[in-house]
Amino acid sequence: MAPPSAAARVRRFNRFYTRRLGLLHAGHLHSPFSLAEVRVLYELAHLEHPTASGIAAALDLDPGYLSRLLRGLRQRGLVAARAAARDRRRHQLTLTERGRKAFAGLDARATAEVAAMLARLSPAQERQLLRSLSAVEALLGDAPAAAPALALRAPEPGDLGWVVERHGELYAKEYRWGGEFERLVAGIVGEFATGETGPGRRCWIATLDGERAGCVFLVPASRRAGRLRLLLVEPWARGRGVGSRLVAACTEAARSAGYRTLTLWTNDVLAAARRIYQRAGFRLVKSERHRSFGKRLVGQTWELDLAPPGATARSARGGG
Repeated sequence: MAPPSAAARVRRFNRFYTRRLGLLHAGHLHSPFSLAEVRVLYELAHLEHPTASGIAAALDLDPGYLSRLLRGLRQRGLVAARAAARDRRRHQLTLTERGRKAFAGLDARATAEVAAMLARLSPAQERQLLRSLSAVEALLGDAPAAAPALALRAPEPGDLGWVVERHGELYAKEYRWGGEFERLVAGIVGEFATGETGPGRRCWIATLDGERAGCVFLVPASRRAGRLRLLLVEPWARGRGVGSRLVAACTEAARSAGYRTLTLWTNDVLAAARRIYQRAGFRLVKSERHRSFGKRLVGQTWELDLAPPGATARSARGGG
């Protein structure tokens, strides 16, 4: 049997989703209102200066059909209309007190029904669903999708476990590294978790629109040198500047903490990470072959001089 066409697959999803949300019921959200009437009430509650033409444009509704919907809502005492101050030919629409109460109940019921549907999902499944919804909006929407908001924050409960889990999963999938690597990461994270955090020992979790997208750690290598460790960017977040932002935050924090050098160890197969380090000014100082994680690899040590401009020259002259 031939696989369904793309159009047939989208139509199948439409049938599933309309049934899942009960959009074909006579009364939407178990109310006396149709889906179209609920959408009109929503626009009236959220548009700053709602007019019939504005609602028709927002919902892509035929003006005649919208006029009939509004007439019915006005007859039920839910909507009022008054002439606009600047143009008496146009009518400003507003919800009456009764209309606001009706919409508040509908809005709360809709939120509760969706929340109950999401409650069946694990956190990972919920994140996957939200990413998929964003992808649908970006691909089928009329306007260019807004860039997701990138933020860095300190680790919160559950974040350190996520760091170990995602390193183990991603490196097994992308490089076929064995469990030895996950144990190494667990040891690094465990040492960080049991140590005192401070200016020279920190972790950053990168988020895109609130979802964990990457991480990096700063730990001491010596009194005068810091070490960058465990840089990771989720595959779906790559190409959005997450890695560069994490490395920049780690670099600035190391400089502020008084480290003169920032060092890191990586492997030559991690080409994307190496490019980030090079752009940040790191230089390769050592390479050596080794066998780890079930693979033959070339380990690399990179360093970044954190001394402020002119410090080297002053030191050569005997200055501070």
